[in-house]
Amino acid sequence: MTPEAGKIEVSPPKAPKRFVFVLLDKFTLLSFASAVECLRIANRMAEEPLYSWALTGDSDDVVACSAGVLFHLDFPLSALNRDDIVLVCGGVDVQVAATKRILNWLRREARKGLKIGGLCTAAYVLARAGLLDGKRATIHWENHDSFLEEFDDVHLTKSVFVIDGNRMTTAGGTSSIDLMLNIIADDHGERLANAVADQQIYSSIRTDQDTQRLSVPTRIGVRHPKLSQVIQMMESHIEEPISPSVLARDVGMSTRQLERLFRRYLSRSPKRYYMELRLQKARNLLMQTDMTVINVALACGFASPSHFSKCYRAHYDTTPYRERGAHTSRLSV
Repeated sequence: MTPEAGKIEVSPPKAPKRFVFVLLDKFTLLSFASAVECLRIANRMAEEPLYSWALTGDSDDVVACSAGVLFHLDFPLSALNRDDIVLVCGGVDVQVAATKRILNWLRREARKGLKIGGLCTAAYVLARAGLLDGKRATIHWENHDSFLEEFDDVHLTKSVFVIDGNRMTTAGGTSSIDLMLNIIADDHGERLANAVADQQIYSSIRTDQDTQRLSVPTRIGVRHPKLSQVIQMMESHIEEPISPSVLARDVGMSTRQLERLFRRYLSRSPKRYYMELRLQKARNLLMQTDMTVINVALACGFASPSHFSKCYRAHYDTTPYRERGAHTSRLSV
């Protein structure tokens, strides 16, 4: 430890605050590891056992993350202490990982008044258990559309993390760091939280006011204000697409100028780019929800299933029905 990273004086608790991580099948390693490392480093910087943690899950012994690494559980799902904090760790195929046993266990522990959080896609599991009804929450941007379609009673945001009462959710990836730094700061002060961030070379601590996705210019690699404005309008109007002429008018240019702008920077027409956005959302809904193909088509601005199927096949080289069937077969293996 360098001289700059000396002990941070805190008032140690009577007993370490325990976090119980619920590892779902195929959970995301980054989200889990980011959270645990914050706790470990906080203990190290304070030279006190401020936090402890344990692993559990819907398995008798071992759970695999999405990268294939195996984790041995400390104990099976069981009754917890009232002071424990539960963090459910989600990842890919979270709908399958939301087993009846997990859902019932979460409901039972929630009735005790425990603080319960969901990392990455685990907000889906909390919502399925009814633990987010009437609350603000967030989830990884890739699952945002499907979550909105399924859970009307949850106030979904695009924040990096959200704390609403005794419920916590994160958007995935390194957003676990931001949540844990927030908790550490509340428990033991910002000096310790900042020291933990420094140890991780984490130079920009985000708050619950920060959004999870990169800005449009950064995402597409182009900094053109009118192009960014049009793309934002497209992303906000998937179910009821706006015509290129209206898009052009709203940013103060002609339809021909808008065409040239898209051709120059994105090598495709506005119509083509818009179609790709709608089809990407459609694919997410097919993979992540039980919505019928007809309802997916309507949610993505297609007037008929036949037109939707034709466009989908042209872009993905398969039909929506086959895509749904193939995905279901993979999940059942």
